[in-house]
Amino acid sequence: MAVVIHELDIISRVELAIIARLKAGLGRMVMSVESYGGELEIETVDEAVRRFPAAWVTFGGVKDTKPHSNSKDRWRSAGSFVVMVGARNVRNEAASRRGGAGKGEIGSYQLVTAVRRLLIRQDLGLPIDHFEPGRVRTLFNTALERQAFSVFACEFHTVWMEGALENGHWPEMDAPGADSLFSAYQGQTERAGVLTSVQLHYHLQPDVDGKHDAQDIVRTQEPHP
Repeated sequence: MAVVIHELDIISRVELAIIARLKAGLGRMVMSVESYGGELEIETVDEAVRRFPAAWVTFGGVKDTKPHSNSKDRWRSAGSFVVMVGARNVRNEAASRRGGAGKGEIGSYQLVTAVRRLLIRQDLGLPIDHFEPGRVRTLFNTALERQAFSVFACEFHTVWMEGALENGHWPEMDAPGADSLFSAYQGQTERAGVLTSVQLHYHLQPDVDGKHDAQDIVRTQEPHP
């Protein structure tokens, strides 16, 4: 059964959106844009080189998570995504990086520039901060069976919000979105509780530290004794 994209976790949604944008934006600069699946490991890189120029996308990890407010029910997660680009040339390593005179001789430097141009300051229509550019690292710059090739990894950083369960609680039964994963795989869930009150926070001054100046609790119904 196909998975509807809005039900995926935010990491999967961002990765798929990057792939879609690069496929459209790079056009015929590359033969393919795919989710990375180990193609550049030493044991398999010779097969991957035959499909260059190409690009791969993967999740680089979460480097930091901080509470969004004192209640700690929402968290700001700072993560990174990596786009790897590879190009080859039958002449030499320099040509694999800089490209050649012909239209079909694109170099890895040009792919790095194009990828950064397409992703910097983009949010891909998702609930994330605009991408900020990170490091560009050399992965390969060598020759294999008389074919020179080079591969670079381009990092992009962003931030998204994550909600937290109340202490001792489980995800709601048949919840929409990413939490539907728990019901689908028969993980522990609980029925949604009845709303008995709403907590209101008042900020008399501009909110610069996440602290409120006053609070009210409005009862929607009396809790059971």
